[in-house]
Amino acid sequence: MVGCGRPSEHSVEEVRCTEGVPAVKPWFPHKAFWVSVVVCLLVVLIALALTGNLGNSGMLEDPAQSIHIVRITGPDPTGTVINQSTVVDKENDLVTFSVTSPSNLSSTVLFDVKHGLVCYKPANQESCFLREMDQSDYQRVGSVLPESTHQMSQFQLSGSEIHRQTEFLGVLGGHGVNVSTLEEPFQALCRDSPVHWTRRAEGPGRQRLVYFCIDICFPSNICVSVCFYYLPE
Repeated sequence: MVGCGRPSEHSVEEVRCTEGVPAVKPWFPHKAFWVSVVVCLLVVLIALALTGNLGNSGMLEDPAQSIHIVRITGPDPTGTVINQSTVVDKENDLVTFSVTSPSNLSSTVLFDVKHGLVCYKPANQESCFLREMDQSDYQRVGSVLPESTHQMSQFQLSGSEIHRQTEFLGVLGGHGVNVSTLEEPFQALCRDSPVHWTRRAEGPGRQRLVYFCIDICFPSNICVSVCFYYLPE
């Protein structure tokens, strides 16, 4: 049914005709409202996710903070100046001692607590020497790990309080170790160097020649002189 409105005598409006179809309300404002709501929800969710990540990252420990360096200096009872630095990696249970001799040569001793191994890389030696840790090693290294903080950047030794011990390790000739089978820290320390197994011994006999000695000092004021010599086959 078609209906046309009649214009008034005093009206200048156009005559509008409709065909009986109801008028449709504009849809754009309604759609824009829901789009804006979805956008706001997405912004809120993203903000919450970022806030959560930032909060969690603040609680996580920086891997670099698990590695601390402790420097030990001071004279021993014999008058020799001890110059030693200790790097403690708590995350991997590694303690590395670098001992510098008066002639400015450095020897390195690496304790791998997780795998129970000790590796010696003496100065002026082309070989590395490996052995298993024993109970005394765990006790000494255990005294270093908990106390390795940034406040212990330097540890002074008093000559009157130092206790020195001498330990002998026999080098097992013919018992070489494949470096590729060792953990990464040992591979880095002994790269391009032969590795020999050692074991504790009572001490060299008259027919055995002491090969070399390394002095290692712990924060407990105990210095250990580790001397190596080759065992006969």
